[in-house]
Amino acid sequence: MMKILIKSIAALVNVLEDPPDWIAGEDMGELKTLDNGYLLIEGGKISDYGKMEHLSPQYEKDAEVIDAEGRMVFPSFCDSHTHLVYAGSREIEYGDKIRGLSYEEIAKRGGGIVNSARLLQQTSEESLYEQSIERMYEIMAQGTGAVEIKSGYGLTVKDELKMLRVIRRLQKNTPLKVKSTFMGAHSIPPEYREDTDKFVDIVVNEMLPEVGRQKLADYVDVFCDRGFFTVKQTERILDASAKYGLRPKLHANELDYSGGIQTGVKYNALSVDHLEYTGVEEIKALLTSHTMPTILPGAAFFLGLVHPPVRKMIRAGLPIAIASDYNPGSSPTGNMKLMMSLGTILIKMLPEEVIHAVTINGAYAMGVQKELGSITKGKTANVFITKPIPSYQFMPYAYGSHLIEKVILNGEVQDLLNNDEMIE
Repeated sequence: MMKILIKSIAALVNVLEDPPDWIAGEDMGELKTLDNGYLLIEGGKISDYGKMEHLSPQYEKDAEVIDAEGRMVFPSFCDSHTHLVYAGSREIEYGDKIRGLSYEEIAKRGGGIVNSARLLQQTSEESLYEQSIERMYEIMAQGTGAVEIKSGYGLTVKDELKMLRVIRRLQKNTPLKVKSTFMGAHSIPPEYREDTDKFVDIVVNEMLPEVGRQKLADYVDVFCDRGFFTVKQTERILDASAKYGLRPKLHANELDYSGGIQTGVKYNALSVDHLEYTGVEEIKALLTSHTMPTILPGAAFFLGLVHPPVRKMIRAGLPIAIASDYNPGSSPTGNMKLMMSLGTILIKMLPEEVIHAVTINGAYAMGVQKELGSITKGKTANVFITKPIPSYQFMPYAYGSHLIEKVILNGEVQDLLNNDEMIE
C-alpha cells in the first residue's frame, strides 16, 4: 500500500487520541479538531498526525503527497442502517403518499415492503448485484466509508439468501467496510397476514438455520412495531438467532410505543433504530444499556412522521447515531451529509452532535468503532478531503451542496470518476 501524506489541512475533524466507544450527552456538543495540520497514512492505517510546524521532512520520503491547501479532513461516514440491496424503485407509491395515503395504508394495498419483495423475487441475483454495487459507488463518493446492509426484501428462504449473498459479494468487491444483517422479519407476506406466527415459524425454522450454516450475516433485525411483529414474536426470533451468534439491531418505535426499544435493551441489541416514539421509560431503559439509539431522519422526513425527541435524549445523557435508512420506499438516498443537515434543521441537533452521530457513534452502531469513526492513530485510514469550506459547521449548513473532493478508503485514494473496476 502506498504511503500518503496529506499536508496543509485547515482542520482535522473529530480527532480522538484515546477514543471511547461512543460520545454521549453533553459531550456530543464538543468536537475535537486540529488546525493547520497534516495526516500520515501508512499500510492502510492512520500512522500519525499533528501540526504542520511539527511535520517531519522524513514523512514526505517515498510518499504520495496531497496538499490540502486549506481543505478539511473528516473521518468517513459510518452508515449503520441501510436496505441498499433492492430491486427497482417505488416512485409510484410516492405519488400515493402525496395524495394523502399513509405508510400503513400503502402497505395494506400491496405496496411498501411487499412491493419491493415482489420486485426482488423477480430479479436475478446478478442484476440485483449490479444495481446494488452502483449504489455502493454512489455512497462512497458521498463520503461513506462503512455501511451496514440488511436483507428483508426477499421474505422467502430462497430470496433472503439471495440478498445476503449479494451483500457478501459487496463485502468482497468494494473498498467500503460492509456489515450484513439478516432481516427476514421485515414485513409479513400477504399470504400470512391471517396467521403471522406461521411466517415467524419460517423465519425461525427455515431461514435462520441456513443463514447460520452459510455464515451470511453479522447481525439480525426485526421490525418490532405496530402492524409488523409483536414483542413476543420478536423475542422468539432473537432467541433463535442467539444460537447462531447474531447480535440484534432492531427497528423500533417508528410507528408507536411498541416495546421495541425495551426489547432491544433486554437482548443487548447493538442498536435500536427509528425511535420516533421514545418516552421516559424508553430513555430510562437505554441509559442502563450498551445499545446505541439510532435515528433515521431521512425516513421521518420522507414519510412526514414525528421526529424523535433527540434533545431530551441527549439531555438525559444518551448517545445518538444517525443513519440513512437508504431504501426504495421511505428514504431513497444514502447521502449521509444530507442526513446531517436533516438532523440539524429538523431535529435541532448541533453541528458537533451530528458529526459525532455519523462518525464514531455510527461506527459503534455497526460494531466497527475500534477501527473507524475518528481520526485516531492505528485506525483504518477511511477519510475524505472536503472542497475549500470556511468551517466544519458548513458541512450540514450547505445541505444541497456536494463538498467532498477526495475519498481515501483503506489508505488508498479512490477514483470517483470510474467505477468499472468495482463491478465484476
